[in-house]
Amino acid sequence: MNRFFITTPIYYVNDLPHIGHTCTTVAADILARLHRQLGESVFFLTGTDEHGQKVAEAAAKNNLTPQEYCDQIAPIFENVWKQLKISFDFFIRTTDRRHEQIATEVLQKIYNNGDIYPGQYEGYYCTGCENFLAESDLVDHHCPLHPAEKTVWKSEKNWFFKLSLYTPKILELIENDQTNYIFPPGKRSEVIAKLKAGVKDISISREKVKWGITTPWDKTQTIYVWIDALINYYSATRFLAGKKEFWPANWHLLGKEILWFHTVIWQAMLMSAGIKLPQKTFVHSFYTIDGNKMSKSLGNVISPDQLVRLFGIDGTRYLIARSFPGENDIDVGLEKFKEKYNADLANNLGNLISRVKKLVDNFQSIPLNDQIKFDDEYLKLMTEFKFNEAIQLVFDKWIDKSNILLNKQTPWKLETTNPIRIKVLEECVDNIQRAIFHLLPVMPGLAEDKSILFPRI
Repeated sequence: MNRFFITTPIYYVNDLPHIGHTCTTVAADILARLHRQLGESVFFLTGTDEHGQKVAEAAAKNNLTPQEYCDQIAPIFENVWKQLKISFDFFIRTTDRRHEQIATEVLQKIYNNGDIYPGQYEGYYCTGCENFLAESDLVDHHCPLHPAEKTVWKSEKNWFFKLSLYTPKILELIENDQTNYIFPPGKRSEVIAKLKAGVKDISISREKVKWGITTPWDKTQTIYVWIDALINYYSATRFLAGKKEFWPANWHLLGKEILWFHTVIWQAMLMSAGIKLPQKTFVHSFYTIDGNKMSKSLGNVISPDQLVRLFGIDGTRYLIARSFPGENDIDVGLEKFKEKYNADLANNLGNLISRVKKLVDNFQSIPLNDQIKFDDEYLKLMTEFKFNEAIQLVFDKWIDKSNILLNKQTPWKLETTNPIRIKVLEECVDNIQRAIFHLLPVMPGLAEDKSILFPRI
C-alpha cells in the first residue's frame, strides 16, 4: 500500500483560530481524504507551537503559567478542527515531552557534526515574529508584518547554525526540475532570488527566553522557537508507533509568511543531521478581507466558528476550497461567501438533488456506485492544489450537465413509464453519484446524506 504523509504548520498558541489557519488546514484535509479514497495509507499531522517569548507574555497577561496557558489554547485549535471534520491522525504539541526529546536529539546531531558555533548577534529583531531580520527584510527599518514598535535592536550571545554551508546544495536542488521541492513556481523563484543574494548563518538559540527547550550542550540557552517547531514534522514519526516509515513527508503545506523557514532553514537542518528531506512543499498565498489585510485592529478577522454558523460544515469547507489562495492572494468576505454558497450549493447542487429526489420513485438517497473512478484531470488539479478548478470540472461535467438536461427534457411532464423520462433520470442519478464521489474530499458530509439540501442564505 502506498503511503502519504501531509502536514500543516503547527499554529502558534498566542492567537485563536482564524480563516487563515482554516484555509491551510482544510486544504491539507482535502488532500488527506483524497489519498484515503485512492486506497493509500495516510498520516495527516497538525498541531500547536507552544514555546517562545510571545507565549510566555500571553500567559503572564492572563495570570497563568506558560504551560497552563498552552493547555487552555491548544484544545481550542484541536476542537475547531474536529468540528470542521478535519481528519488529522495526530495533533502534536511542542510541549509534549516526546517531541522535546527528539528535538534535542536532532540539535545534538547538528552540533556534533560541527555545524553549530557560538557567536554574538547584533541586529534588528521582530518580537511579533520572534525572528531576527536582515536589512533586506525590513520596510522603513521595520518588520512589514507587525507594528513598528515590535522591531527592536538586539545584541546577545547565541549559538549559530552554519546555514551558509548548505545553501549551495539547496540552490542546486531547487534549480533542478527533478529535485525541486517548492511549489507553486512563483514561490520557487522567490527563494532562488533570495539564495542568490547571499545567505548568512542564523542564530538557533536564545539567551533570555526561558519558556523553551534547553539547548543540550549549553543550559544557559533555549532552542529558538522556530527551530524547535520545525522539528515537529519529523519528531511525530519517531515517537508514534508505526509512523517511522512515513518519513520523509510527501507534502508540507504552509502559508507564504513562513516560506524561508520551511524551504531553506529546515532543509539545511535535515542535511546537517543526516535526515532525508521532505519531498515537496506547497506554499499558498493569503486571504484579504473585502480588499483589506486581515487585522484585529480593523475588526475584519473571520473565524471558522463564524463560517460554520453561517454555512454549515460542508458549506464552509466548500467555500474555503473554492477560494483557496494558491499562487496569488485571494480577496474574500462574508457577503462574497454568501453569494458563492447560494449560487453553487443552494441553487445548483442542492436544487439538482432536490429535483431528482422528487422525480425518482422510492428515492431515499442516492447510493454511491462503488465502480466510480476518479477523473484523471480532476486528480491532476487536486494534487496540484488547484481546488477551484477541480471543483469547477465536477460542476461542468456532472452537475451543470444534469440541470441542463432536466430543463431541456422536462421529465416531470412525462409519464413515469416514459422511456425518455427514465433515461433522463438514470443519467442524472449517475451524474449525481459521480459528482458526490469527486466532492467527498471537500464535503465529507455528502457521504452521510446524499440527499442533503443546502438552504438558501
